[in-house]
Amino acid sequence: MFKSHLFKTLLTCGIPVGSVFFAATAAAQNTSELGIGVGGAVYRGEVATSYQFRNNRPAITAFYRKDITNPVTLRGGLTYGMLRADDINQKGDNDAPLPLPGYRQAGLKGGLLEASAIVEYNFFDYHNRKDKIHFTPYLFAGIAGFYANTRVSTANASLAPVIDRSGSMLGFAIPAGVGIKYAISPRWNLGAEVGARKTFTDNLDHLSTKNTQLNASSERDLLINRHTQDWYFYNGISLSYTFYKIRCPEGQ
Repeated sequence: MFKSHLFKTLLTCGIPVGSVFFAATAAAQNTSELGIGVGGAVYRGEVATSYQFRNNRPAITAFYRKDITNPVTLRGGLTYGMLRADDINQKGDNDAPLPLPGYRQAGLKGGLLEASAIVEYNFFDYHNRKDKIHFTPYLFAGIAGFYANTRVSTANASLAPVIDRSGSMLGFAIPAGVGIKYAISPRWNLGAEVGARKTFTDNLDHLSTKNTQLNASSERDLLINRHTQDWYFYNGISLSYTFYKIRCPEGQ
């Protein structure tokens, strides 16, 4: 619930993405960054109805940043992460087992490749070596396309014909989140970021109304939530290298 609220707040108040491109003016900086990052990917859906830190699986990313104005940066990136979740980890009050996950006993495994285009809003000019502030928090939002290959299976033998399934899919997502950047030198930067990805599918885990096996089952309403869509998250740290473009004075 907290992640969903944060995501909606960032989209509503944080970054009006469409208007950012019109903010590029003559004040644009002449720096860009190339970087890599490592962290964790987390799935949220039928098999994990909330963000669970224990579901973090290894993820890597590579990205290119370009400063457009002092506060605005555009970023393009590729991210790959593994996904994992188990019904057994879903708990109620006082860590009591929940009836549905306890009956379904499903588990998800797989991976996801994402290509994203993101707008970042920086609160400070951390590249300006004349200032004493060499760090900045930032907000970000954008659009992403992803390719996911996942498998879901159950330890409940009676449900295996209904639940066990694997496959791949293409989809779109809206990334949004927060981060911090720190310029440790004129060339090198450290970063940390947490972000959510809202997808437009309920089929990352194959537990959706699009699953024909579930549609044919009289137990489908007990096994899935037809009113929610799947999410995934990325949180990690990064290292980037800054390139400076030197402009010649006019008339030279």
